[in-house]
Amino acid sequence: MTSIASWNVNSIKARLPNVLAWLESASPDIALFQELKTVEDNFPRLEIEALGYHCAVLGQKSYNGVAILSKQPLEDVMMGLPGDAADEQARYVEATTFGLRVATIYLPNGNPVKTEKFSYKLAWMDRLNDHAYDLLQSEQPVVLGGDYNIIPQDEDVYDPRAFAGDALAQPESRQRFRALLNQGYTEAFRALNDAPHLYSFWDYQGGAWQNDYGLRIDHFLLSPQAADRLESCEIDREPRGKTKASDHTPVVCRLRDAA
Repeated sequence: MTSIASWNVNSIKARLPNVLAWLESASPDIALFQELKTVEDNFPRLEIEALGYHCAVLGQKSYNGVAILSKQPLEDVMMGLPGDAADEQARYVEATTFGLRVATIYLPNGNPVKTEKFSYKLAWMDRLNDHAYDLLQSEQPVVLGGDYNIIPQDEDVYDPRAFAGDALAQPESRQRFRALLNQGYTEAFRALNDAPHLYSFWDYQGGAWQNDYGLRIDHFLLSPQAADRLESCEIDREPRGKTKASDHTPVVCRLRDAA
């Protein structure tokens, strides 16, 4: 069994004690981090490597930043999403480990709608769809995990009306997410859990965590070769209740070993 976690840590520096404690207790084989908010040189590589992880990090000062951690070596590492050489935002890393092609994704938020931020989100998703198609052609087990900044359906948010004008729930955003699924990817959590109103993100404002006013925006998409091995996909709410918690909590997907 291979366990893969995805977690938007919302500043690796600010959350480091929580992150290290969770890595030690949960001990995923692979961890996909987003929103590091630091450059590569300031990533806490020594502390994380001391827990047995290899690291591939794409950083950016104060914003964005993604990493793949694995208990096995990372091979054929690709930094950045193909399709726009001028894009300098640190939002995508891909590598092979545990016999899987895995990617950590920090998809643009896109707010406010009707600005260049929303246009960038849609263009980024178009590039992701193109690259995800190419990955499918390789016929290898592919795991695309991360903070997609997409509320797939109204049941994935505590108040759909409050988010009707939000970039995370716009028809154009959701259509591009569905396009990934229509290519042949499986959304791991929904493949095994049909209950509504289960969340991976709670805002810091308005008592969102205390009142369970959440969103489900952290997802795993699996190629058919990976989906065939899907054993479980669960949201680990416990880290969100910690002091100085990230506003996201880890999602953990488990795949059976290849036959």
